[in-house]
Amino acid sequence: MPTADVAYLAHIAGEVTTVAWLWKITRRDGVVFRFTSLDIDLEFPPSSGLIYHAAVGYQPTAISGAADLSVNNTEASGYFSSDALTADDLRSGLFDFAEVEIHEVNWVDLTQSGMYRLRAYLGEVRSTPAGIFTTELRGMTQRLAAKVGDITTPECRADFGSVGLRQCNKDPAPFTNTETVTAASDSANFIITNGDTRAVDGWYVYGVVTWTSGLNNGRSMEVKGWTQSTQGIELLFPMHADVQVGDTLSIVAGCDKRHDTCKNKFDNIVNRQAEDFIPGFDAIIQTPNASVA
Repeated sequence: MPTADVAYLAHIAGEVTTVAWLWKITRRDGVVFRFTSLDIDLEFPPSSGLIYHAAVGYQPTAISGAADLSVNNTEASGYFSSDALTADDLRSGLFDFAEVEIHEVNWVDLTQSGMYRLRAYLGEVRSTPAGIFTTELRGMTQRLAAKVGDITTPECRADFGSVGLRQCNKDPAPFTNTETVTAASDSANFIITNGDTRAVDGWYVYGVVTWTSGLNNGRSMEVKGWTQSTQGIELLFPMHADVQVGDTLSIVAGCDKRHDTCKNKFDNIVNRQAEDFIPGFDAIIQTPNASVA
């Protein structure tokens, strides 16, 4: 619920207001960004050293909410800035599920604590070629609306290397290699040094490449194709920056979630999260003693 001090409430009740919105983004890697809807930077609280930048031209929309635990939501729009928020960062997933806090302040008198409006998470982000972005902000109750529970499936529901109850629990370290790019045709296709000695064609498909140097350092992408004879990697989507000779990376073997893969490739059938032998819908609709005319 929004909270505000008495002085700020008196200000916004007046005929003329000087209100600015503050927008704090905390990514999952701990990096923090601060923006304001005002056309100049603001330091809030005063003398704190915390600067809210006007660089992205942030503009919020109205916040909707209710007292019945339905999801509070709003949208925010702005334009990309090379030194603050870039389109490449968003497309690379660096801001996925980032936490957002929104605050209203009287920018003429920042000694007022203002009004705390919303804590939310970034949802869908849309961008235009002109550099304008619009992002959906999903309230904390969004997580309460998610369905929790398992269903029976013939395909494993766990991700390779995931840890916990009803998870894969297979250590990915023995299936992870450190490699170096020896040739690159574009930002999605390149050649690595030698690969895993077990890496037959398709070994790394559905695996993940994580860059440890170069222009893509720290970013990850799923593997679409692997050819053992050429040591060639094809990524599911191009990286945001060019892949260059000498770039280093770690690569994890891929799991297609099939029974044979779990048993023969990873020797992890005991932790398989699937029901391979439960009869499917075809068994339900079978007619006893049916014959083909």
